[in-house]
Amino acid sequence: MVPMGWMDQLRIGYEERALSRLNKLARRPGHTSSLPAHLITGIDGEDAAFFFLRRKGLTVVARRWSAGTVAGDLDLVAWDGPLLCIIEVKTRTAHDITPAEAAVDSHKRNTVRRLARHYVRQLPQETAPFVRFDVLSVYLVPGKKKEFQHFEGSFSWSDRQDYEDR
Repeated sequence: MVPMGWMDQLRIGYEERALSRLNKLARRPGHTSSLPAHLITGIDGEDAAFFFLRRKGLTVVARRWSAGTVAGDLDLVAWDGPLLCIIEVKTRTAHDITPAEAAVDSHKRNTVRRLARHYVRQLPQETAPFVRFDVLSVYLVPGKKKEFQHFEGSFSWSDRQDYEDR
């Protein structure tokens, strides 16, 4: 990761606050969203994760990327130097018994892998880059500071490989 200067950190902070204010304006009474509350929470978590990753020096190149022909989407796609990172974001508004990252089960991992294959195929490079699959848990607990838990390389291209690595 590339170290980020204080000016870059300041600029990202301004961008994050501006997006937050725009979201609040869009959700004020009389401008009701057609989205259920849990989807709004998920979008807020993805927004927070986007800025968290930028502060870490990753270059986010796609948000909510969809193949069009495959169900689902990739929450965030970023470059960490030459490494392509596919990030699954899980957001919670409370610390329950089960951590947010536990929601990334084998079905979800398979969906993310399938979408990642489509994403890599559409890249203009002749050879596929190395890919890292991350899970980023975001806790947006009302009245508290945002919390992030970033699990880099939390799974690989196959469940069998994940099992053998343990």
